[in-house]
Amino acid sequence: MPDEPASTLREPPVLEISSGGVVLIYGSDAAALEAGRLLEPHLDVTVILHAESDPVRSETLEFPVARGLIRSVKGHFGAFELLVDAYAAPAATVDGLIAFESAYDGAVSRCDIILDLSGGAPLVPAPDLRDGYLRADPRHWDSCLAAISRAQELVGTFERPRFITFTASRCAHSRSHITGCTRCLEVCPAGAIAPAGDHVSIDPYICAGCGQCAAVCPTDAAAYAMPPVDELMRNLRERLLGSEASGNAAVVLIHDERHGTPLVQILNAQAGLPRRIVPLAVNEVTQIGLEVLIAAFLYGAAAVRLLVRARPRHDLSGLHAIIELTESLLGGLGFSGVRIATIETDDPDELGLSLKSIAELPAPRASSFLPMVMDKAAMRRHILRQLHRLAPTPVDIISLPKGAPFGSVDIDVDGCTLCLSCVSACPTAALQDDNDQPMLRFTEDACIQCGLCQLTCPEKVIRLTPRFDFRASSTSARTLKSEQPFCCVRCGKPFGVRSIIERVTAKLAEKHWMYKDASQRLELIRMCDECRVAAVSDLDLDPYGPPRTVPRTTDDYLRERAAEKPKNDS
Repeated sequence: MPDEPASTLREPPVLEISSGGVVLIYGSDAAALEAGRLLEPHLDVTVILHAESDPVRSETLEFPVARGLIRSVKGHFGAFELLVDAYAAPAATVDGLIAFESAYDGAVSRCDIILDLSGGAPLVPAPDLRDGYLRADPRHWDSCLAAISRAQELVGTFERPRFITFTASRCAHSRSHITGCTRCLEVCPAGAIAPAGDHVSIDPYICAGCGQCAAVCPTDAAAYAMPPVDELMRNLRERLLGSEASGNAAVVLIHDERHGTPLVQILNAQAGLPRRIVPLAVNEVTQIGLEVLIAAFLYGAAAVRLLVRARPRHDLSGLHAIIELTESLLGGLGFSGVRIATIETDDPDELGLSLKSIAELPAPRASSFLPMVMDKAAMRRHILRQLHRLAPTPVDIISLPKGAPFGSVDIDVDGCTLCLSCVSACPTAALQDDNDQPMLRFTEDACIQCGLCQLTCPEKVIRLTPRFDFRASSTSARTLKSEQPFCCVRCGKPFGVRSIIERVTAKLAEKHWMYKDASQRLELIRMCDECRVAAVSDLDLDPYGPPRTVPRTTDDYLRERAAEKPKNDS
């Protein structure tokens, strides 16, 4: 297999990070102090020791030493902020030992770099992915020296890519303080994503670039920039259609550049890749979404393998969810066998054996489909419809696993009041009303199964069904419920749902004290808002209703009893 061509993809936007070399060393024993001594000539050093650490001698220390327990870390390389409990600042030196002030909670420390030699749990999620956070086991001095050496290099101005482009207006996270889609929050290993009102926010300085948020995002609010999906698919198209393996049980091997490229190069140099293997290098394997995997089959692949580390540096739940979803779609269309799987290894020989053991499966006829720049939801549906034409056993509807970004909405018709709260909450306009009469309509092709309609519904009569209906793009909106409007008894203008107005007036007339034997007040319920205001003015109605009988209280009873007592005494 020839070497992969040099990338001609667009460069992503770049961020600048400045570090002044302020390092905080966190530990519990002599390793932290020795690290401070080694770094002091190069960086601005502060050491925080565990509160229960041994006494500290001060003779050879040229940097401040405090005690405390780090409770939380916020921020990023060049701008970390730490919350420290049981913090005790150095006070004085007594007999060569550092004395500490009284400890208190809630101290805040800021630094550019964190060197964690505590030997405990990491202070940040996915510690291997957080720039500026260095961690080593204090029991292994070689690893500590390696971390110290890396810390010395973290001074100056650095550039890093902005991996994700985010469009807040497309986000389906929340509406009216009700949380809907949380897919990106669930898969981000670095903790770079947080709720921010109706949408989420992504901190580009914390983002590690794994791309799982973009892979699972159903609306393209989060999009990967290294490269954009359409460019990656064009690259895949050129690799497959230009390969002799296309249509001949070809297997696309997707790998990252840092871990996978060296393994592929070693294997290629030793025994050579099997002829039917088509390697595709990407920035991160976890950036691969449904559209890329399906495109591989459109371009003549029979299977896809994703090469990951034997011990991944972060959680791969987003990747596994994408694989499960794609396998469900392929299986539903008659593509039998294991079509997509991961290969978890750091050994080129083991990689070679895994590739040779892949069963030869029939490949679909290669399509000349050319990816275009479009909304990702529309791209996914378009690609799936292309695959439907090439499927061994095309069907109209495929059931999908929970969390799939496609599906149907159904309602309990008897329980629905047509309040249309779901229409207001739907971020993709999959649920719509009608201008002429009370009606709830559903467009399945636009639904992303965010769940906002179900959570917003006051009657709790909405249910979601994850599935893909290949007919949805060619059918009009489906009417879930419709009723006759109620027309104002004064001007004739329709203003509500007939069944609801009739039900409300019947209950008020039967049970509410303001409306019993009050036909004029019941007529107000049957009027539109403008006529209701006019009628109240014309009829001079008291808005608070007829006077109510004042209920008797204990005080009234005691007052009457006290008034009657003198009469009885006489």
